[in-house]
Formats: sequence, structure tokens, C-alpha cells
Amino acid sequence: MTTQKELAIIGAGPAGITAAVYAARKKLDFTVVTRDVGGQAAWSGEIGNYPSYQYISGAELVMKMREHLETFKFELKEGQGVTGISREEQGYKVTLQDGVELTAKSVILATGKRPRLLNVPGEAKYLRKGVNFCATCDAPLFGGKNVAVIGGGNSALDAALQLVRIARKVYVINNTPALNGDPVMIEKLSRAAGVEIVPSAKVVEFFGERFLQGIKVETFGVRKDIPVEGAFIEIGLIPNSTCVDFVAKNERGEIVINAANETSAPGLFAAGDVTNVLEKQIVIAAGEGAKAALSAYRFLASH
Repeated sequence: MTTQKELAIIGAGPAGITAAVYAARKKLDFTVVTRDVGGQAAWSGEIGNYPSYQYISGAELVMKMREHLETFKFELKEGQGVTGISREEQGYKVTLQDGVELTAKSVILATGKRPRLLNVPGEAKYLRKGVNFCATCDAPLFGGKNVAVIGGGNSALDAALQLVRIARKVYVINNTPALNGDPVMIEKLSRAAGVEIVPSAKVVEFFGERFLQGIKVETFGVRKDIPVEGAFIEIGLIPNSTCVDFVAKNERGEIVINAANETSAPGLFAAGDVTNVLEKQIVIAAGEGAKAALSAYRFLASH
């Protein structure tokens, strides 16, 4: 079965949600296809840099975005991934995981990014058995336990600040000599009790029995075990751009766009973390989603 639309929006994080709001206000006939509503934003703990909210959690912000989105009438295909996008004479064909196809004159890709893996022994074995990627989702499972956060950027610091309120002890394992997140977050973490920074350390193995019991790290050629029951991997993200293979991408796999969110394929736009926009922030993704929808509207109006 094939559905014909003016616009298909792939992804419903802040970029996709905002694109949908603008598309709805422009009275476009569109579909939103997404695995979940909220994307990475739903994983965030305390957000202190989104205008109009001094502090708000990622879950709360996503709930408010969804409430706004649901005031409009449009087709939402939630819980669906996209396996491929191909060019058609009158636009694009989008193939969903369940085999359903839809065609659209224009497409906005707002598929975001996914966690980067360490690819070390035990990582796959203990996934969801101690090894996690979302502190907002899974931190409550580790109340009173020893946990580790692997990474030294903002996402790692955010995870550590969430966990320090719940866990007995939080190890921050960083492969560089110093943390490289925002100074305000580093300062906040430095004041927190029960935190130990493990600098210049490379994770070489996760170990345990049925569940995770520890992490083996190497520092300057010396290996040691850190006993933890939970580990949160926060070492960066990979763009979800493999569903389209005919647009220009950079060396990181991000889709290259111009100031109007146009890709190298006419009528195909992109917004948010899947693109080469320099900063990956919720407010920036939302703005990029608005721009992409307005560009799609102009494209459709002229074709």
C-alpha cells in the first residue's frame, strides 16, 4: 500500500516536532514517521538553556512539545523506522520497516543521532544488564550502587550529575587528561560528593556473571578493575543518515545542508543533529526544524 503526501517528515525529536508544527500551520498534507516522539531530548536531565524555562527536564520539555504537536491534525506513524528513501519522478518514496511505502513530493530528514559504541569485550553481553546509554531512563535502577560514566563531554557530565543523586559512588572514566564539557557543568560535578574522576583511562572490558560487576580500564599501560554494577556510555553519537545514500555527507556521515536546510537533492531537506550544523543543541535543532519546514513549503509552492 502506498500513501501520497506533499511532505514526509522523518524523525520527531525537537527538529522533527518543530518542522511538523510549521508544516501544520502552513496547511501542508504531511506524515511524520518516527521510532519515538522526543528523540535524544527525552534522555536529557536538567535543561537550563532552553528559552522560557529556567530549568526543565528533557522528559517534561518533550511532553510539552508533544502536547503542542497534538493540537494539529496530521498522520503520525509512531514506532516506525525507515529502511530506505529513493527518488521518484514526482518526489520521493519512503519505505518503512513494516514494508509500507509512502510517496511525498518533499522530505525533511530529522533523524538525529544514536550512541557511539566502545566495541570492547562484554559491551554487547551486558547491554541492558548493567551497560546503558540513557541515565535519564535507567538511573533509578542503580540507587545506592556504584556506577560509572564513560566519557568527558557534556552528555557524560549530565549523566554523572543525574546519577550522583541516586548512586552510592559515580566514577567518571575519561580517556583524556581533563574533562572537556562546559565549565559550569564541570564546576557543579567537582562540588558533588561521591564522584571520582578517572582521567587518561581507556575501557578495555566489561565483566561480570549474569549482570555487570565491573569495568577493566587501562591507564598508562597499567590495567585495573573498577567494581560497578552500572555503566553509562557517553562517548558521542553517530548520525542516523544511512537511510539515504544519494545526498552529500561529510566525513562524519552528517548530511550536508545550506542555510535553507537544502541538501544536494532538490526537495529533500534535513534538520537537527543528523546534519553538519556545528552545534548540537535542543534549541538549535528546533530552529533548524522550523527553517526546514519553511523551505519545504516554498519548494512545494513553486513546484
